[in-house]
Amino acid sequence: MPSLEYLSFFLNELTAEFPHFITNCRNLTFLDLSLNKFTGQIPELVFTNLGKLEALNLYNNSFQGPLSSNISKLSNLKNISLQNNLLSGQIPERIGSISGLQIVELFSNSFQGSIPSSIGHLKHLEKLDLRMNALNSTIPPELGLCTNLTYLALADNQLSGELPLSLSNLSKIADMGLSENSLSGNIPPEIGKLTMLQYLFLYNNSFSGSIPPEIGNLKELSSLDLSGNQLSGPLPPTLWNLKNLQTLNLFSNNINGKIPPEVGNLTMLQIFDLNTNQLHGELPLTISNITSLTSISLFSNNLSGSIPSDFGKDMPSLAYASFSNNSFSGELPPELCRGLSLQQFTVNSNSFTGSLPTCLRNCSELTRVRLEENRFTGNITDAFGVLPNLVFVALSDNQFIGEISSDWGECKNLTNLQMDGNRISGEIPPELGKLPRLRVLSLGSNDLTGRIPAELGNLSMLFMLNLSNNHLTGEVPQSLTSLKGLESLDFSDNKLTGNISKELGSYEKLSSLDLSHNNLAGRIPESLSSMVSPTSFDFSYNELTGPIPTGSVFKNKSARAFDGNSGLCGEGGGLSQCPTTDSSKSSKDNKKVLIGVIVPVCGLLVIATIFAVLLCFRKTKLLDEEAKIANNGESSKSVIWERESKFTFGDIVQATDDFNEIYCIGRGGFGSVYKAVLSTGQVVAVKKLNMSDSSDIPATNRQSFENEIKMLTEVRHRNIIKLYGFCSRRGCLYLVYEHVERGSLGKVLYGIEGEAELGWGRRVNTVRGVAHAIAYLHHDCSPPIVHRDISLNNILLETDFEPRLADFGTARLLNTDSSNWTAVAGSYGYMAPELAQTMRVTDKCDVYSFGVVALEVMMGRHPGDLLSSLSSTKPPLSSDPELFLKDVLDPRLEAPTGQGAEEVVFVVTVALACTQTNPEARPTMHFVAQELSARTQAYLAEPLNSITISKLRSFQK
Repeated sequence: MPSLEYLSFFLNELTAEFPHFITNCRNLTFLDLSLNKFTGQIPELVFTNLGKLEALNLYNNSFQGPLSSNISKLSNLKNISLQNNLLSGQIPERIGSISGLQIVELFSNSFQGSIPSSIGHLKHLEKLDLRMNALNSTIPPELGLCTNLTYLALADNQLSGELPLSLSNLSKIADMGLSENSLSGNIPPEIGKLTMLQYLFLYNNSFSGSIPPEIGNLKELSSLDLSGNQLSGPLPPTLWNLKNLQTLNLFSNNINGKIPPEVGNLTMLQIFDLNTNQLHGELPLTISNITSLTSISLFSNNLSGSIPSDFGKDMPSLAYASFSNNSFSGELPPELCRGLSLQQFTVNSNSFTGSLPTCLRNCSELTRVRLEENRFTGNITDAFGVLPNLVFVALSDNQFIGEISSDWGECKNLTNLQMDGNRISGEIPPELGKLPRLRVLSLGSNDLTGRIPAELGNLSMLFMLNLSNNHLTGEVPQSLTSLKGLESLDFSDNKLTGNISKELGSYEKLSSLDLSHNNLAGRIPESLSSMVSPTSFDFSYNELTGPIPTGSVFKNKSARAFDGNSGLCGEGGGLSQCPTTDSSKSSKDNKKVLIGVIVPVCGLLVIATIFAVLLCFRKTKLLDEEAKIANNGESSKSVIWERESKFTFGDIVQATDDFNEIYCIGRGGFGSVYKAVLSTGQVVAVKKLNMSDSSDIPATNRQSFENEIKMLTEVRHRNIIKLYGFCSRRGCLYLVYEHVERGSLGKVLYGIEGEAELGWGRRVNTVRGVAHAIAYLHHDCSPPIVHRDISLNNILLETDFEPRLADFGTARLLNTDSSNWTAVAGSYGYMAPELAQTMRVTDKCDVYSFGVVALEVMMGRHPGDLLSSLSSTKPPLSSDPELFLKDVLDPRLEAPTGQGAEEVVFVVTVALACTQTNPEARPTMHFVAQELSARTQAYLAEPLNSITISKLRSFQK
């Protein structure tokens, strides 16, 4: 076929190598083999024999190997389209000698190296598309010589360096895409010369500096995307002159300043995304003028004030709105969903109040709703109607009341339902078991009652179930054992009864299990030993009995996970050894002996009990009791009360050599602390309150001691010190509690361990544990407890560096019905400023102290100077760009990296929020503890070395 000029096998799905007969068609001017399945290399004869070709279209095949440099022999070529193949190697430099080329499409291959500078010779080139390769050099300045270019696409390569100023010569360019590279430097002001530009995509590079005001000259611009860079400074006023703009993406930069009223000039704007910057101030009322909006995203800034009340009223196409992680307040716009197009709505982590607008009940297109961590009120049943498209709903940490509607069972697409941290009451509707796609169900920290519905066992895709901190009763339904995909299960702090099912061991993916603080009985099933070892579990404070399973899951686990179960035994600190039997015969003999012993002993116990009751009836004061004990000649063998074991005051005297100073391990404002190693091997700490005369106990010390007793005997938490008992002897008061091996956090942090063993991971874990302890005091105790003296010296560390909050001598119950005015108490440097000035105690005093402790742990020194500068009346910290986070972290440790760096950044961010001067601006400890445990969002949008303290101060609840 020597005379053939036009040949096309377009879209035939042919599978073979390049048809070699074609290379003999020397008169071909047009060859199209696109959208087939050709493989192998493009034959060399294509370039040497087909010299008359004007168009070579081989795209969407599987051609591979390098592109021959003989392509330059196709001197008549105008169009070459080889995209979506497997071509590799370098783009031939000689391609620039094909002077008539108008279109070069090589995208989506594996070309490497540099862009040939010879492309600058292609004076007729209109379209150059090299996207999605592995080009790794700079953009050649010669590209600016292609003055007929209208389309330039170099995105998704590995190009670096600055933008050549010569690109400003491309006066006809309408579409420029340089995104997804490593380009750096400033965006040159010369870009304003490209007045024909309609699309400018520079996103996901490393551009810095401010947005040049000359960008306002691009009057034809329809889409501008500068997101994912390091741009800073305010938004240029000229930006609002781009009245043809339909897409404006500037998210994930460091842009500051305010959104001006002129934003309302962009009346054709459809997508408006400024999320993850440092913008502040209120949202201008003119934002409501942009009636063409389909998407607005402003989350993770410092914006405040309310959303304009008419927002959404005249926006019929609004489908996406996100205002999360700001400081917005007030009520939501009443006609937010008037256009009935809203699909995703997220306003979490603000300070919104009031009831939800009724329009949301009719917003049938909604798929994703996040309202958590605000102050919304109203009945939960009025929040939504039956919206069949809902996929993700988070209403946590608000003030919703009422009962959970059974209508939720109609939302068949729902994968996530979070209502924890509200005031929701009633029973869990069994209709929730009708949600086949549900993966997360979190209803914890409410006032739910009744039983756990057996129907929840139908949620076959569930991987997280949290019903903790409610008033649920009855047994755990056996049907839940069918939830084989569960990864996290939390039923803690309820009133559940019955046994732990042995089927729990079949949860192969379970990584977190918390059944603590219930009334569960029986044994911990041996079947749990076959589980893949969970990262955490807690069976504490139930009525469990028998030996702890011996499998690897339980090996070397902390005994705190089993606290408060007097019938448990097994290996590990704090647990009694399990009894053993030699044979059935000895068992029978033992029974006979026991019967012979128990009967008379029981009789004596009855008599002793009657005597004790009469004696206790007469003793109404602690000091009177001491005097009468002494008069009756009672020995020092009096029992120290404790739930799980017994020892005497005499045992303590003997262990400390009658409180010899060599056993003293600390002194405080209310006495000395001694370490006592008892004959059983148990180690306890004894606080001795010295009084020269028990009848002259100073009122403050007595009150402090009694407060500590009251608090600790009622408090049960893994991160709070455990009280064994107390007594009065020889004119002194004694408090006996568990000994914590490493001592105070202050001692460890500033000792050699602080550098050698207290790395970033352990420091983050310490802060997290303390947060949970304080959150328990504030939100899980009734009435709430304010510690009032949180400092490094009152936080103790276990051998595994797990923290224990101690020393409740200054604690007091926070009665919500009283004024809570009190005497100043606490440690200098940790005391909230309002407590020192007004003496009014609130839970926010503890929040401040926690923030100081968290900063001190991260900095390796007290943050006094830093906090002073933050509260100074001098110019704000944001004007000092040199105060970097890296400069305040503990210099004894190497800088954190990876996920560890993200955790450290977030801890410091939270700590700064906790130490705000205004108490109302501080987050609650419940919020802090939850965030430190569950936060998944990465906070390293930029390198650690470039993060400033001023940026981290933007975090607020």
